[in-house]
Amino acid sequence: MVFFFTSTCGGYTLYMGKDKYENEDLIKYGLPEDVWFHVDDMSSAHVYLRQKTGELLDDISPELMLDCCSLVKANSIAGCKMNTVYVIYTRWKNLKKTSRMVEGEVSYHRPQNVKRVKAEKNKPIVNGLNKTKVEDHPDLWQIQKDRECEMIEEKKAARKSLIAVEREKEKQRKSGIRER
Repeated sequence: MVFFFTSTCGGYTLYMGKDKYENEDLIKYGLPEDVWFHVDDMSSAHVYLRQKTGELLDDISPELMLDCCSLVKANSIAGCKMNTVYVIYTRWKNLKKTSRMVEGEVSYHRPQNVKRVKAEKNKPIVNGLNKTKVEDHPDLWQIQKDRECEMIEEKKAARKSLIAVEREKEKQRKSGIRER
């Protein structure tokens, strides 16, 4: 089961697994647009932000960052009791999972791409997000495969467009040679 939330900051979707076993599926079947959040050095939920295609980590607004950090902090057994914690975040594709790791544990392909931010207790934001909470059982594998197919089609279309532009340039170049 996956819990979905809707941020009031641009209608972004935030989601997290029910437990460490659900987190395993989220780690395995993420999308390139996903950003992973976790309380640093503590047990916590894995919260994901689904960005819009083409957006960068730096495109996350301060308000949206506050939503993500507040939600992950509130879903940490130890972190929710503290006034301030640090939250780490990175792209889903930067998460590294090996067979020797326990459920819910991750490492990173590029640790330098993991960012860290301070998060404070913010009950009004968490309460607002909880009002949008929806439980679902999505086919994460199928969603990932569908997105991969979309990306392949986007690349094909971009390549086709590039070839058409190159042909047009070649045609113009040849017609310019003939006019001389």
